[in-house]
Amino acid sequence: MPELPEVETVRAGLAEVVTGAKVTKVVIHDARSLKRHPASVGDFVVTLTGRTIQAAVRRGKFLWLPLNKQKNEEQLALIGHLGMSGQILLRTPGFEADNLNRITIYLKALDGKKYELRFVDQRIFGSLAIDVMSPTVDGLPGGHSAGIAGPWLNMIPNQVAHIARDPLDESFSEEAVLRLLKKKQSGIKRVLLDQGVLSGIGNIYADESLWLAKLHYDQSAASISKAKAKELLEHVRVVLANAVEAGGTSFDEQYKNINGESGYFSISLNAYGLTGLPCKRCGRPIKRDSWMNRGSHFCPYCQRRRV
Repeated sequence: MPELPEVETVRAGLAEVVTGAKVTKVVIHDARSLKRHPASVGDFVVTLTGRTIQAAVRRGKFLWLPLNKQKNEEQLALIGHLGMSGQILLRTPGFEADNLNRITIYLKALDGKKYELRFVDQRIFGSLAIDVMSPTVDGLPGGHSAGIAGPWLNMIPNQVAHIARDPLDESFSEEAVLRLLKKKQSGIKRVLLDQGVLSGIGNIYADESLWLAKLHYDQSAASISKAKAKELLEHVRVVLANAVEAGGTSFDEQYKNINGESGYFSISLNAYGLTGLPCKRCGRPIKRDSWMNRGSHFCPYCQRRRV
């Protein structure tokens, strides 16, 4: 599933074109990709057509495009959730058809150029939806918008409001997360993946951060010292930032950026997907344990679980 670096790569690519762009037409090829669109907002096509996109914003793995408000209307945003295999591709008119394209949104950019935003999804776990935005609980920006501001800045779509801030968020509170960690008896990897504690981290970047911190994935979060927890969060930030710079991680055809290109952070991995290969720190084989219907990759020597 795309994690923060992959979604941020998509957000940044979209922002260059869609900010200020007008939606001229919407075509639904497969209505199953609208499964998270609330009926109370109104018809997806009717509501979106004619709107102007204000920015591209992200929190954790969630991406949204705030829309211009009409008179006496609540603030709305177009939400993109990539799920396991969703892709948001930006194409020019006449570009060859993309297989498994579920929704096409036709845009006219600020410079007058025309584009097609295509939502491609092989397994239909992802979705697009228009949702009402509400003020954030802390009164701070809802997510990362790279300096673009508007009346929607300190708001967040209702479907995303339960998601905690991510480690690259300018308003991320390390102290608040450290306090939560001390209350969690669950294994540290399970806590890292808890989007109510901090968001944006999935299997890949959890394994990478824990390898760097020399922590076993099942070490109780509460048992980790504050100093070690701070070190772990710093590793998380560095791993995520480096992955963003590399355009994310691609192992197959499922994750692509807006141009249909793969990310290349996979060449920098130290643990994830390296089962049986020598640990880059001690030379012993990396191990994979079955864990929560997925796998955890770690070095049994460097990342021994403390009793």
